[in-house]
Order: sequence, then structure tokens, then C-alpha cells
Amino acid sequence: MQASGQAHRGAARVTYALPSSDTSPGWARYLTDAYLTHEYGGGLPRERIEDARVVVSELVTNATRHGTGGCLLRLTVRPGRVTVEVHDDGPALPALRELRPDDPVLVPESPEALPESGRGIAMVRGLSSRFSVCGTARDGKTVQAVLAD
Repeated sequence: MQASGQAHRGAARVTYALPSSDTSPGWARYLTDAYLTHEYGGGLPRERIEDARVVVSELVTNATRHGTGGCLLRLTVRPGRVTVEVHDDGPALPALRELRPDDPVLVPESPEALPESGRGIAMVRGLSSRFSVCGTARDGKTVQAVLAD
């Protein structure tokens, strides 16, 4: 893992290079919590830090599961918002599972009715005030989620 950080126009930013590994989402949660709690020290509410940890975990999980190599995690903090960006070299865009009002994710009949996967991007979008994906098949993609007041 590598980290680099900088301050830019009122923003604090750090980038972590994570390997293609099952342990990367856990490391990403840890690094996010440490950065937002201690390194940034900007007094973010605990709820915002927890939301950022969930978003980071989901996006890094997707990147390491569907990319062909490691991924880059970038956290940018500005007053009133945290931006999470995860870049991987996979050409496929994340798929948003369409939710219906009777979807077991929203109204579970039982714990067994919940699907094993496919909810992560919906969760990320629900926690984010802005969500976007950009990239090319040749260069991979960057998934961005903005958590704002």
C-alpha cells in the first residue's frame, strides 16, 4: 500500500494504492477512518465518517472483485463534504440493480430472501448526494461518490 497526501485550495486530499486482495476493503475502511478522524482532523461528524467507511468498502470491494489489478482510493475533504473516488482498470461499469417497492432488500420476507450481492451500488447512491462513473475501456474507470451536508 502506498499513500500520498496534499492540501489543495481549501481541500485536504489523500490517495492510497491498494492491492487486488480480499483484505483491501478492510484496509480501505481502516485508512478512511484513520484519515477522517485523525489526519484530517476537521471535526467531521461520526455519522459522516461511518457513511464514508461504507461507501469506501463497497467501492473498493467492487474494484478488487471486478478489476484486473489493484485500485486507487482517493479521499477529498472540503467544508461540508467528503468525496470518495475509487479507480480500477476494469472496463465494465458498475451495474445498478433496479429496486422495486416490494424488493426483498427494502422489505425482506426473511434474511434468506436477501440476495448475496447487487445491493452495494444502490447503497452507495443512497448515501451520496452525487454519484458518477467515468472512464474508458482502455484506461479503466473512476467511481465517485460525494457525501455532503
